[in-house]
Amino acid sequence: MEFTPIRPIEPLWDSLSQPVQKTEENPAMSMFAQVFQQAIQNVRDTNAQQVDLEYQLATGQIDNPALVTTAIAKASTAAELLMQMRNKAVEAYNELMRVSL
Repeated sequence: MEFTPIRPIEPLWDSLSQPVQKTEENPAMSMFAQVFQQAIQNVRDTNAQQVDLEYQLATGQIDNPALVTTAIAKASTAAELLMQMRNKAVEAYNELMRVSL
């Protein structure tokens, strides 16, 4: 499975790269947001490492192609984890919306 990055919407991407501001009113919300921020950053980091190693392999600067394969697997796994976290969060939100008071 090849991981090809999708070009982000620039204003959204810029807002995600800003540090999370913790509020005293709802620390659980900032912790929830922080978990997703870390997952997004992990996807960015592993993808950047993958691209760098692919470049090094293409230019002959790296001798071990297993490093590239490992980086591809890490990037793919990080993206899959982020998608699953998003799916579970959406499922939980939908379940809460179905609760009748």
